[in-house]
Amino acid sequence: MRVAAILLAAGTGSRYAATTGSSIPKQYVLLAGQPVIRHAAQALLPHVTFIQPVGDPASLNEALEGLKILPPVAGGETRQASVRAGLEALDKLPEAEKPDIVLVHDGARPYVTAQVISNVVSALEQHPGAIPAVPVADTLKREKDGVIDGTVPRDHLYRAQTPQGFRFGLFLDLHRGAASVSATDDAKLLEDAGFSVALVAGDEDNIKLTYEGDLVRLERLIGPTLLPRVGLGYDVHAFEEGRPLILCGITVPHTKGLAGHSDADVGIHALCDAIYGALAEGDIGRHFPPSQNEWKNADSARFLVHAGQRIRERGGMLVNADLTLICERPKIGPHSEAMRKRLADLLEVDVDRISVKATTSERLGFTGREEGIACTATVSVLVP
Repeated sequence: MRVAAILLAAGTGSRYAATTGSSIPKQYVLLAGQPVIRHAAQALLPHVTFIQPVGDPASLNEALEGLKILPPVAGGETRQASVRAGLEALDKLPEAEKPDIVLVHDGARPYVTAQVISNVVSALEQHPGAIPAVPVADTLKREKDGVIDGTVPRDHLYRAQTPQGFRFGLFLDLHRGAASVSATDDAKLLEDAGFSVALVAGDEDNIKLTYEGDLVRLERLIGPTLLPRVGLGYDVHAFEEGRPLILCGITVPHTKGLAGHSDADVGIHALCDAIYGALAEGDIGRHFPPSQNEWKNADSARFLVHAGQRIRERGGMLVNADLTLICERPKIGPHSEAMRKRLADLLEVDVDRISVKATTSERLGFTGREEGIACTATVSVLVP
């Protein structure tokens, strides 16, 4: 049998964003150094003939680069519309290559085992549809106005998972005939049409990334044994007339800027040194020598993007970063939140992992005399 998988990635992950503050859709959040959806695709690849990704094509091509996939197609406004887009794309394959069965899998479920996939595919020999599920183990309570309004019997109740599998032709026909119907679950179309859908054994670890705690659990399941490392960075730049003041990736209004070969962003420079130090990869000058004209007046954001990439290329993750800017002026407090967000975006991490604060030197030393700005940075990373 030819087996195709539709890998869904069109959702925005609003619940994940609301609980974590992440601006990155959850399917593209990094897990053990790779996007969540890449883990999902790699789990499916050994068991399918084709993978048809559905979502933002540019984001999918970047996240799944190098994997054997069909060209991504754009998703729809609903899950059902996105599944239909994937089905229609598969139906455009040459007749001899069209799948016999299709699996529909959430791009935010990165840990799906070979056994679960096999359970679904095997059940399709006897049924037109099959889904993995796990029985509800906890007692269920109905709520009203903040108090218990009754206990729901849990007998014969299951939690549905993906990949859900279907016979391709039937599933496509049902989607084409259900344009006005909204089904949040792929199996619902078969149920409503009177077809049997088998329940097969799922896996408690087949987690759909929804909340921040899910990512922690998935990191334990997927990631290698990671060891903590700490890095310390320090940098200082003198003030200079006629230059903008760039601190932690943003322009801060002030009468002077900072002198340096690049844009002299003392915050990013200290943070890069801390990251390179934690990885035992030297300092910023080793990677971006000031003797090279290529880096003259360069945006230091490029340096921090590189440092973040080095963490991921090593299979690691940034736990947190803490920066302290040392100056009398300008006041850092009004800009610290914008700085945190900019640094988090450049490092592709949640903003709650980044701290930016400031202090003075009580009018002592070169910072006290307002001759320049210093910065210390401490980072914690986990690497194999």
